[in-house]
Amino acid sequence: MPRPPAPKKGWLAHYSELVAAWRRKNPQDGEDAMQDAVVGMLENGLIAVENPRGYLARSISNGLVDRYRRRSAIDFQPLEELDENEHPAVQDSQTSLYTKEVLDALMAALEELPLSCQKVYIRHRLEGWSHAEIAADLGISRSMVEKHMNRALLHIHERLQKYSPY
Repeated sequence: MPRPPAPKKGWLAHYSELVAAWRRKNPQDGEDAMQDAVVGMLENGLIAVENPRGYLARSISNGLVDRYRRRSAIDFQPLEELDENEHPAVQDSQTSLYTKEVLDALMAALEELPLSCQKVYIRHRLEGWSHAEIAADLGISRSMVEKHMNRALLHIHERLQKYSPY
C-alpha cells in the first residue's frame, strides 16, 4: 500500500495556493511573478523570511505591478539616435530661453545632490538603465539604487517646482 505524500512545510505549502490564485487574477503574468518571488526568496535566504505566505503574496503583487509599469512605460530614443528631421523643433526664442532655464535649474539641482544620487538619476532617467543594471555597475544593492533615485527625484521636484504649470 503506497504511503500518502508528506504534508508540505514552510513556503512550499503556500506555493500551490498562491499560484492558483494569481493564475485566476492574472493568467498571463501570475505564474511568472510567483516564480520570480520564489527565486528572490531563495536568493535572499529562507531564514530571513518570517512569514513565507505574506512575503510571497506581497512579492507577487509587487512583481505584477513592476511588469505593468514596464509595459506601460513610454518608449524613448536618445536625441543622437534620431534623424535630423525628427528632432523636436523650437517654436520661438522664448521657448528656447525657457528650456535653457529649466535645464540649468535641473543641472544645478543635480549638482546639489551627492555623487551617488547623481549617477543613479542620470543613468536611469537620461540613459535608460534599469535599477538592476545600475546596482551591478555601482556595486550596490537594488534597494540602495531605489533610495538614491527617490532622494534625487524628491530633491529635483522641490527645486523645479516653480516651473510646474500645476
